[in-house]
Amino acid sequence: MFRHCLRAFVRLASTREFQVPVKTTHRFYVKLVGGGTVLYQLSLFGFGGSRKPDIESADTWMAKPITDLKYLQENNHDMKCRVEAMIMRIQAEFCHALEKEEEEEGGKKFLVDKWERDQGGGGITCVLQDGTVFEKAGVNISVVSGILPPSAMQQMRARGKKFEGEKVKFFAAGVSSVIHPKNPHIPTVHFNYRYFEVEAENGEKQWWFGGGTDLTPNFLEEEDVVHFHKELKKACDRHDKKLYPKYKKWCDDYFFVTHRGERRGVGGIFFDDVDEPTADKCFDFVTGCADSVIPSYLPLVQKHKKDLYSYKEREWQLLRRGRYVEFNLIYDRGTKFGLYTPGARFESILMSLPLNARWEYMHKPAPGSKEARLVDVLQNPRDWI
Repeated sequence: MFRHCLRAFVRLASTREFQVPVKTTHRFYVKLVGGGTVLYQLSLFGFGGSRKPDIESADTWMAKPITDLKYLQENNHDMKCRVEAMIMRIQAEFCHALEKEEEEEGGKKFLVDKWERDQGGGGITCVLQDGTVFEKAGVNISVVSGILPPSAMQQMRARGKKFEGEKVKFFAAGVSSVIHPKNPHIPTVHFNYRYFEVEAENGEKQWWFGGGTDLTPNFLEEEDVVHFHKELKKACDRHDKKLYPKYKKWCDDYFFVTHRGERRGVGGIFFDDVDEPTADKCFDFVTGCADSVIPSYLPLVQKHKKDLYSYKEREWQLLRRGRYVEFNLIYDRGTKFGLYTPGARFESILMSLPLNARWEYMHKPAPGSKEARLVDVLQNPRDWI
């Protein structure tokens, strides 16, 4: 029955199938594409059946997890273990999908670098550098614990967190990625999904989730931006239709390069301190958002990776990357927290920086140019859907 339905959809679209490369125990997407526009997405996990536990995908992960695999399997009820298994799966799926794009062009594979932190925990940094499609692609996971440093506590208290005492234990786990493609017509994408748990000196525990996905193009292709936002909205709407507009605005406000008076890109979603209605529902929401990265971004890579571009367009790409660097080093809260944390691994934290960037004194795009059109959108965010 399913096969007949799928064939009917394909005939109606009169198009080709697009399959996102995912391992057998993971999501499986089929897209019906017509005239370059995604018309429909079908998930085999959308028919009311329960989603398979992330731990079942362990044979596809990029490396052994930070926590012993047997412990993760035996404690799959513990949110810390569930989050670690989820981010391991997300990292692997995204790396495999990007590697497939590289392999098709005779490119490279990810370097997998597993590291440990003396104060507790560690991470797995996957970097693809100087590839054919991707100039620099990084997909990190970190699972760390210890005592919150004073600078991090100050940041959290400024956001309304209240802790008793000065020795607060913490656990943090997250997946983070920044992709800088070679072709100026492929946008840069960033996503980060994380879980935080703290325990004060009096034994009181608090937890919350945070994260988001955002797009930074060098040239404005409205069709691409609309597709990207539709996929993120779809992920949010499965839980509450009020979430996308709220988190879309939050994203526009957060990724603001104040001294330039412009946003870093064309937005997406961003949220933090999510701790209701329940831990399970928050986990499901964040997992759904993380799962939306591949269908929101990979079609844009495939659409533009063979586009021709000029020297002038490459120079503009490098200038835009300079603005990207400015935001990450001056404003980004995650970068600051990482750098302030004792035992921080600076190579992994600064993975988000591009291989090449450019700063040009008093540069302004010519009025009416496609570069000026992008800057106008960065200064005046739009509602894309």
